[in-house]
Amino acid sequence: MSLRLSTVILPYRRWHEGGRSAWTRAEQLGFHTAYTYDHLSWRTFRDGPWFGAVPTLTAAASVTERLRLGTLVTSPNFRHPVTLAKELISLDDISGGRVTLGIGAGGSGFDATALGQEPWTPRERADRFAEFVPLLDRLLSEDAVSYEGDFYSAHEARNIPGCVQRPRLPFAVAATGPRGMRLAARFGQAWVTTGDPKLYESGTPEQSIQAIRGQAERLDDICAEVGRDMTDLDRVLLTGFTPDRVAPLQSLNAFTDFAGRHAELGFTEIVVHWPIPDSPFAADEKVFEQIAMEAPAQLR
Repeated sequence: MSLRLSTVILPYRRWHEGGRSAWTRAEQLGFHTAYTYDHLSWRTFRDGPWFGAVPTLTAAASVTERLRLGTLVTSPNFRHPVTLAKELISLDDISGGRVTLGIGAGGSGFDATALGQEPWTPRERADRFAEFVPLLDRLLSEDAVSYEGDFYSAHEARNIPGCVQRPRLPFAVAATGPRGMRLAARFGQAWVTTGDPKLYESGTPEQSIQAIRGQAERLDDICAEVGRDMTDLDRVLLTGFTPDRVAPLQSLNAFTDFAGRHAELGFTEIVVHWPIPDSPFAADEKVFEQIAMEAPAQLR
């Protein structure tokens, strides 16, 4: 399988002031999927413009034809499975079946407290995620769902006509721990990692490769435990959070070397951030476009 190249377009620009053009350009450049973050605000962008993921993706669906669209990632921090399912089914319909749901347990950032609650502990985030994913799976693939759980409930929730993609739109499950990886193996069409966050500040690219190799091997073991064909599960690397940071976007050769080393670990999709000046994702736009247009052919 050829290594797919995708991008993340952060929702920080007004639609008519550069927002729309990024999504149409992503399709022109041949990216497989264009994702966006599903946050209420995020890190250094907190005090600036930031728009909602689902409306942004809906608008992107209306100005593109082939480009797949998705979130990286949606989490339970401010989402409920019942309302999220209705929005996703609508988005999948509007896009003609081009949506992928990137989904993760969430963190302790701004989203965790925006609704007025105390941040959940890592254990509670994992417990909620373990309930969130199976319920969302049902809501997206069954006409009517009733459920009573420890954290979430649904009472005769109707989702007719369901997703355009059958039996439902694909899940790309972000996970590095065993509980999350089991959810990826059971419910995911893809597994997502950003690498080992402990290595971001002071690790080396070689240490990162070894850590990611270890994650991939744990996923293989879990797939075997649950009876999932590991070759049936795509593996997605969201770049920008390994010690390499934006170095792979400095040249075409730098990127193909980086992507090739991760393809050897079994990754099927590499996701790069659309360049944002004066941010952790700053990169030369001309080099970025060269990578988009030329790297996939070199990585076949």
